[in-house]
Amino acid sequence: MAKSILTAPEFHDEAAALAYIEARIWPKGPTCPHCGNANQAKIGSLKGNSTRLGVRKCYECRKPFTVKVGTIFESSHVPLHLWLQAIHLLCASKKGMSSNQLHRILGITLKSAWFLTHRIREAMRQNGTAPLGGNGMVVEADETYLGNLPESKIGKLNSKGKARAPGPRMGPHHKRAIVSLVERGGQVRSFYAEKAQVETVAKIVRENVSKESRLHTDESMVYRKVGREFASHERVNHGQKEYARGDVTTNTIEGYFSIFKRGMKGIYQHCGEPHLHRYLAEFDFRYNARQSLGVDDAMRADKALKGVVGKRLTYRTTRSAGA
Repeated sequence: MAKSILTAPEFHDEAAALAYIEARIWPKGPTCPHCGNANQAKIGSLKGNSTRLGVRKCYECRKPFTVKVGTIFESSHVPLHLWLQAIHLLCASKKGMSSNQLHRILGITLKSAWFLTHRIREAMRQNGTAPLGGNGMVVEADETYLGNLPESKIGKLNSKGKARAPGPRMGPHHKRAIVSLVERGGQVRSFYAEKAQVETVAKIVRENVSKESRLHTDESMVYRKVGREFASHERVNHGQKEYARGDVTTNTIEGYFSIFKRGMKGIYQHCGEPHLHRYLAEFDFRYNARQSLGVDDAMRADKALKGVVGKRLTYRTTRSAGA
């Protein structure tokens, strides 16, 4: 039987957890988060002078610090070895892991588990700058819908500028729109667009896809105009039961959406609008560090751990955003 990675010392011992995190955040030695000093001759240990594990002092700015300062771990009372367990579990669960489940597994309060998962999602957030695709490469674009927009954002007029008819709402105009772009065999990027309007979707596609790419979409009209800006724009007509024509298909992005929706509906069940971008970051992160790209669970967790710097959240601002 294969040995579980969760038996490793860093998942159970605080000193081992601290050393594990320091090795990944400070691969070249400690760096002062206050002034940026990385000169090891001007950074000393306060061991014996402080009861805090891993505390150091910078002799440039004269301030003490630990590896937690300026990261998602700052001011957290949850032990670091439990943080590492939570990061590993969230990275290894293909469809995510609920705060309730982490609360039961880790033995922490539900409030702590909820906030902890949001901080981890923030660490997973990747700022993609290079455009997807390239010469001869295929990028698939599509939109999906998750939950209802707030009443204040739906509006009283329809897309033609006429008053909406009373009765049950039909179509997706009252739904929260998500636009995703996937480079076939490569990375995915997802965006909360609020409404799938032509201008909004075109801006997302234009800013994130290389002009030399082949753009594959369904028959939706929102891609027709922007599609002319790329090497080619090929469509499949789902309304006519066409799902593939040669290599023209949107099956890759549909597969991503299936994982995302199974996770959101089956695991998380509810997501407030202010937090949706973090859930998208979580699913994008796991997809972009998937097994087929040679990334296993341990490597994925390490990659998330390297993203903890400079992404601190406070409980007050996170909670008020979802109120």
